[in-house]
Amino acid sequence: MLKSFRVRLIVILAALGLSIGYYFGPGLNLGLDLQGGMHLVLEIDDPDGNMLTEQREDAIDRALLVLRTRIDEYGVQEPLIQKSGSERIIVELAGLDDEERAKDIINQQAFLEWKLVLPTMEFTPSLERLDRAIVAAYGVDSLKALGRDTEAEPDPMSIEELLFDSPGDSAAADSLAAAGTADDPGAAEAADSADSAAAEPEADFRPFTGLLQINRLATGADPGSFLVDAGDVQAATDFMARPEFQRAMPRGVGLQWGWDSIPEAGRFYRELYVLEEDPFLTGEQLVDATATRDQQEFNQPMVLFELNRRGGRVFEDVTAANIDERIAIILDDEVVSAPTVEGVIGARGRITMGARTPFAEAADLALVLRAGALPAQLRVMEERRVGPSLGQDSIDQGRIAGLVGVILVLAIMIAYYRVAGVLAVVALAIYLTLVIGGLSMLTATLTLPGIAGLILSIGMAVDANVLIFERIREELERRRAPRTAVDEGFSNAMSAIVDANITTLITGLILFQFGTQSVKGFAVTLCIGIVASFFTALYVTRTLFLLYLSFKRGSDPISI
Repeated sequence: MLKSFRVRLIVILAALGLSIGYYFGPGLNLGLDLQGGMHLVLEIDDPDGNMLTEQREDAIDRALLVLRTRIDEYGVQEPLIQKSGSERIIVELAGLDDEERAKDIINQQAFLEWKLVLPTMEFTPSLERLDRAIVAAYGVDSLKALGRDTEAEPDPMSIEELLFDSPGDSAAADSLAAAGTADDPGAAEAADSADSAAAEPEADFRPFTGLLQINRLATGADPGSFLVDAGDVQAATDFMARPEFQRAMPRGVGLQWGWDSIPEAGRFYRELYVLEEDPFLTGEQLVDATATRDQQEFNQPMVLFELNRRGGRVFEDVTAANIDERIAIILDDEVVSAPTVEGVIGARGRITMGARTPFAEAADLALVLRAGALPAQLRVMEERRVGPSLGQDSIDQGRIAGLVGVILVLAIMIAYYRVAGVLAVVALAIYLTLVIGGLSMLTATLTLPGIAGLILSIGMAVDANVLIFERIREELERRRAPRTAVDEGFSNAMSAIVDANITTLITGLILFQFGTQSVKGFAVTLCIGIVASFFTALYVTRTLFLLYLSFKRGSDPISI
């Protein structure tokens, strides 16, 4: 008897210690309605209305899958991500530390490309044609009003001098320019239109070339990129967006901005890369991406990536043919990195981030690359922030409801069953500790519906004690000894308690499987409560009765 009692006491204390440890360790996760967070309603962005109904529904389904993958990896506890109708997605994220970062991750496209970097020396002869196209598109007066009336050097061969501070070969430049015009009918058309403007003295402006500087920070004989002052980036972007500029560009050549600003001599610059227009590889061949730190390069963040078999073969062929050349890694039309190929690279490689880039950005990049690109841009139709004041109000109201319910139940139990009721109250306190610890152990989220489930499970825990106590009373009325009556009462009540708890547990599991997010919160708390109720009613309460009986003689009556 004593040995059995000690084992029971050790089991109860171990369960209590585990529950308390989890509660004060990882803690209890609170839902959006209890701790606040962000509520978003997203819709496919189709301003022109070109998407068919089937295309829109398919895009919503694919976007839902991508968002679930991204947000699960982002680490938000119990996020709500579900369709609303056929054209919208509802996202609820509780307890966010950085809401803007979460929105960026939700709506980031993350289209990855690899392109070859071309020598700037080969692109330089085309600059004069591009300048003439801009002059023809804007007009001299507009350029002067914009403050972009940079004039060329008196020597007509001085474009390379303007950029590289070294004399250029005019004959070579003329031949390259002529060859580019002959190969590209669009460029020839733009050049002809620009030549008419070049007949006037003002047409000798260099609005685009005047924004470019030699990239002396790059390694190698040819940098493959220009530097543009941060204050001139918008002007250069506007020039590059003009149709006349695009027609004057050499065939198969593109210009793209670098990912980050570069400090130099107290100023900031953006790199403008000269690249092949078409990528030789895209993110569709990406298998995995992981953020880490480069231990050999001042611990700067980087993203390790892995390609599939086809992508690995293409990457291996391209790197083998371009040793000592540069390859640009482009994300969403911006060059993240442009490393030099030092050897043949297969299916595994890396994206080196800037030394000033926070590691969180590298982690976000790896997350988005793994999740994949959204099938279409999403537009935020509604954004609500549930503040801590609303969450605290909900917590206070739930606490009041719980306390009122528990106090009434406890008062009735003690008044009706006397000492046995006191034992039931102690068991109920242990029950509540086990439920809170169980929620913390399973990293479940407590919501307002969850509090309702908790209060309901308290009633079920008390109901089990009522069944046991009534059975004990029946045995006492049959003139059984108190110890025998207690044993028989627990044995006879067992079947009814098991049936009630199992049927309710099955119901809770069904609610969790097929219910909405709020219903799932109710079901989780209810299921944990049922398991804890079964343990406390049949094990804890009986242990307390054994302790109570140990202080009484066999013939003494018990208070029940």
